[in-house]
Amino acid sequence: MKVADALSLDEVLRDGLHCVYQPFIDVDSGAVLAFEALLRGPADTAWQSPMALLDAARQADRLADLERASLRASLADAAAFSQGRPVTLFVNLEPSTLTQRLDVVLDALADRAPHVQVVVEITERALAEDLAAVLCGAEQLRAAGCAIALDDVGVHPESLAFIPLLRPEVVKLDLKLLRTVKDPLTVTVAGAVRAYAEQAGAEVVAEGIETPEDLTRALVLGATLGQGWLWSRGERRFTPSTFRPERFAARPIGSTLRTTPYGLIGAGRHIRHAPKHLLVPVSKTLELMALQAAVPPVLFAAFEHVRFFRPSTTRRFTELAAKLPFVAALGVDMSAQPAPGVRGATLHPQDPLATEWTVVVLGAHTAAALMARDLGDTGPDPDRQFEFVVTYDRALVTSAAHAMIGRL
Repeated sequence: MKVADALSLDEVLRDGLHCVYQPFIDVDSGAVLAFEALLRGPADTAWQSPMALLDAARQADRLADLERASLRASLADAAAFSQGRPVTLFVNLEPSTLTQRLDVVLDALADRAPHVQVVVEITERALAEDLAAVLCGAEQLRAAGCAIALDDVGVHPESLAFIPLLRPEVVKLDLKLLRTVKDPLTVTVAGAVRAYAEQAGAEVVAEGIETPEDLTRALVLGATLGQGWLWSRGERRFTPSTFRPERFAARPIGSTLRTTPYGLIGAGRHIRHAPKHLLVPVSKTLELMALQAAVPPVLFAAFEHVRFFRPSTTRRFTELAAKLPFVAALGVDMSAQPAPGVRGATLHPQDPLATEWTVVVLGAHTAAALMARDLGDTGPDPDRQFEFVVTYDRALVTSAAHAMIGRL
């Protein structure tokens, strides 16, 4: 980037940014419930487009500065335009800022007016890039009182498996889905999102609604909220709105990120005992379930120690990684990539997970887990005894996945 361009960017960051605001409409009542801040640069300049601003900031290594300026501008507007009335504001965040410079966001949020409720939007591509860091950042934002919205859902259908892991309070359907409601792939995406929303109590947003016919399509897709030119192209003001904070309340994942899968098993579940050689077929059946799922799930496995990740395991997990959106293997002395495409994580020998054998399969329509604990036998490996639970309880399987992600 030329020096002159960098100086121009400095000027824009200093006093040339503003936001316009597009409302979120309840598709059943027609009420305005929230507003999204859409970044703009100085009119009639090369900086007017938000994409031009983002590209220039990336090239100049100033993305965090752009995010800071944008957040402060939108939060100040929300405080002023709402005239003291409670309001919900959606703001967008780049994946790299979430995972590398979250301090910039938290500092800006700390200064927001107390009557401004904030929802932070991130794109689905962020999850595949660094799942553990995204979940960590999302939890810090929730601790600061912000709900999470997952944007552009449906661009990559294989990313649907990440939704129950992030557990966003709001899911935003990619606008192309509104134009392809009869396409089987769109129906699959909408069905997966609807299933998650019903289970988690999440809001579903349809973007790009321009006509009454689009609104009908949004209802078919399962949307609870709508955005688009049918109502507004974005304005430098807030129209009258209804404050429904419970619909955008942050719901932290909490302590499951710091426990173990077996440690999550509560009272009332039947814990069984069996030798390893009888549990191996159960483990392989879960792997097969993952491969055969219509919407590919993610798979996490804990092997106690890398010595149990044998050549036959390497072959199976190579196939799994080629077909699933995310596969992870954990164990003492496990390498960062124990098989092609597999995310590895080493465990400390004193980590309680190092005494557990776990296989978790979780996706839009799939939830299953084997959670077993080594009883400490020293005989032949196939005869080692484990106490175990096999479960298809989605809530428990999701918590088990979170416990493993916390170690990646």
